[in-house]
Amino acid sequence: MRAIIIGAGRGKRLMPTTDETPKCFAEVQGRRIIDWNLQSFAENGITEICFIGGYRIEKVKWEYPHFIFRENRDWSNNNIMVSLMHAEDLMNVPFVCSYSDCLFSAGVVGSVLKSSAEIALSVETDWLARYARRSDHPTDDAEKVSTQNGLITRIHREMENENAHGEYTGIAKFSANGARRLIYHYHRCRQAYSGRSFREAPVFEKAYLIHLFQEMIEAGETLAYCDHRGGYVEIDTQQDYRLAELHWGKS
Repeated sequence: MRAIIIGAGRGKRLMPTTDETPKCFAEVQGRRIIDWNLQSFAENGITEICFIGGYRIEKVKWEYPHFIFRENRDWSNNNIMVSLMHAEDLMNVPFVCSYSDCLFSAGVVGSVLKSSAEIALSVETDWLARYARRSDHPTDDAEKVSTQNGLITRIHREMENENAHGEYTGIAKFSANGARRLIYHYHRCRQAYSGRSFREAPVFEKAYLIHLFQEMIEAGETLAYCDHRGGYVEIDTQQDYRLAELHWGKS
């Protein structure tokens, strides 16, 4: 099992913290976001790390030379989905992927690892309690999910809050076969939509990973979910940064 961290973007909403460094270098309670998350992976026995970088990738390479690196050189013109697929060649074994601007506990990682499903997404069920303090990041920006019979039925930012089971955290586990299904649908959609609008994205290349997940669900793929309460914080704005400094590790 390896971890793939998606960290190519600049994080404009976290300026000026990201003026000269990638988002994952922002320090919370004296430690970089990436170091908190490496600990969570290590506590679950995951020490092989692939980092998909773009903005200021040279700083990550200097500080973490033991990582496997994949570079998204066109990061300013694409998005998370395309970034993840820069590590397609490493998806021949089971892996866990995560966003680089989120803090998550070892328990959150462990929950998806325990799932027997070929694709399992981590879902925060106490998400609205966090958003009550996030006036700079409204709930219509949350990657919300609806569920039924242990499976995700829809994943969409524009879902009504009352219809959401929880929020996808950016952490997902794929078995080798689950990874093959992900790769298949990515290339199927790229062939059909490259340079054209894809779901809510103006062009395929700007799509988020959740757009591909929803496409897979509608194509008949099964995506399981693993609930947790707490142990997760997204750091997208300066307000989020201040809140993480105050509250991380307390829930």
